[in-house]
Amino acid sequence: MVVIRDGIKSDLPRALELIKELADFEKALHEVSNTVDRLEEDGFGSNPIFGFFVAEEDQKIHGIALYYYRYSTWKGKRLYLEDIVVTKNQRGKGIGKLLFEETMKKVLLGNCTGMMWQVLDWNSQAIEFYKRYQTRFDNEWNNCHLESSQIKNFFKIP
Repeated sequence: MVVIRDGIKSDLPRALELIKELADFEKALHEVSNTVDRLEEDGFGSNPIFGFFVAEEDQKIHGIALYYYRYSTWKGKRLYLEDIVVTKNQRGKGIGKLLFEETMKKVLLGNCTGMMWQVLDWNSQAIEFYKRYQTRFDNEWNNCHLESSQIKNFFKIP
């Protein structure tokens, strides 16, 4: 039986494996620069900035849902679901549903006004999954990114 629980430090190596599996699925494995040490500092250090759930069966982690809180000037406190990852050989067994619904409960327990996430426009399976929850999809917003190297370059910091 699959159990959903809060992630702990010792889960981080497996969490990073799943993150890399997702990046590979999205054809962006080369973009992963995160490490277990950084995950530990960012999730369990003096100022944790993310939390995560794991889907575990027989002491093996098959999936994660990683989230953090953000603030909307229009809506207030929101939960941002960064990623749900279920390992390839366990997909289609309801693990993603369990992780997603646990994350939805966290929204209510955290007194958030709602939750947000992204889905790639070509990931039709995920889009169909989210539609089951009456998800509203935004078509007007562009994602914007600046890497720290670009910011350093702008400010001419070596």
